[in-house]
Amino acid sequence: MKRSPETVASGGFACGSDLRGRFGSRRCVNPSARCRCHFELGKRGFTVIELLVCIAVIALLAGIAIPSLSVARARAEAAQCLGNLRGLGAALSLYLGENQMTMPPLAAARANKTEEVAVIDNTLDRYLDSPKVFTCPAGRKIAETTGTSYFWNSALSGQSMGGLNFFGFVTDLSKIPVLVDKEGWHKNTEDKVNHLFADGHATKDLRLFAE
Repeated sequence: MKRSPETVASGGFACGSDLRGRFGSRRCVNPSARCRCHFELGKRGFTVIELLVCIAVIALLAGIAIPSLSVARARAEAAQCLGNLRGLGAALSLYLGENQMTMPPLAAARANKTEEVAVIDNTLDRYLDSPKVFTCPAGRKIAETTGTSYFWNSALSGQSMGGLNFFGFVTDLSKIPVLVDKEGWHKNTEDKVNHLFADGHATKDLRLFAE
């Protein structure tokens, strides 16, 4: 059968025809001298089964991602905590330089900020640019109440750096703890706490004696 020019121009469909098919409607219009065809895909919503599958996939991905994100966050907090301890070690060095290389006479900690007792956060603060250094990211609540997240090793108070010792026989500065987390916040480390040692290095490992 011979097709009209309009039918040929529209790709085999006569202009103005409205054809229904599996994928929706196909309507051919002729806005000018030339005929063009437009496809209008039918809209179809998700079935209940498809929705359940999507929810199951999202739940599975969340179950994999959330623990990984938690571990990454904990490691980042532990790293920032070590940075804080190194900063406090630098502040302590400045204090020692101004005080005949003698350790400050400090209490290990205080119950709250209202107590008038010498501790690290009201003694070393003048040597720091920001008080944030006194706060471990994982121990903010304790820092808000007491002024810091770290304990001072009060056994070192008043000692001269020239004869510094711990327990009377540990004299290696790299094995004498000066500051330590108040609690075991860092669950992904062996000891769960970070330490600053008398030689200025900070680490997650507590080593008091030679191995």
